[in-house]
Amino acid sequence: MPLNLSDLRPNEGAKTKKKRVGRGTGSGHGKTSGRGTKGQKSRSGPGVRAGFEGGQLPIQKRMPYKRGFTNIYKTRWEVVNLDRLAELDIDGPITPEALYERRAIRGLQFPVKILGDGEVSAALTVHAHSFSASAKEQIEAAGGSVTELKRTDRWVEARPRSRRLPLTRELKEARFRKVGGPQRRDEVTGS
Repeated sequence: MPLNLSDLRPNEGAKTKKKRVGRGTGSGHGKTSGRGTKGQKSRSGPGVRAGFEGGQLPIQKRMPYKRGFTNIYKTRWEVVNLDRLAELDIDGPITPEALYERRAIRGLQFPVKILGDGEVSAALTVHAHSFSASAKEQIEAAGGSVTELKRTDRWVEARPRSRRLPLTRELKEARFRKVGGPQRRDEVTGS
């Protein structure tokens, strides 16, 4: 027997009838329609916002750790373990460039740190921005050498910027941003 569009029905319980409030006391939802008596939540229009506790300091402010936070100045290290270095089987010195070519790290803009998880049997020459104590020890014990590279990534100088200008003696003497004084920094410094 062919199936027609008119034969389609939703699953049992998938669709429910709308609750009809304010239809008399016999319905069980008459008079105040399940809203209780008086108060902000019984009126029409928007009720209280999510998280509002009647003016009391809400939980998300009482307990700031509940909100969580992401440190935007955190250094984004690229971590490579010793067992990964052994898998890559790179001829010659292991540098961030060589690791990037083998897709062991995301990019050259990140500083590379070598960690000591795994074992090294061959003598490796490793150039990286940082080494854990155990990684350094294992590489040198296997007859290899480690070289710490100077970091040039953008996280070296990452610090929260202050809204306040550094107040130098020169600016103070010029009465910078005071009544009658210069309002722009370049008016004082000339640059």
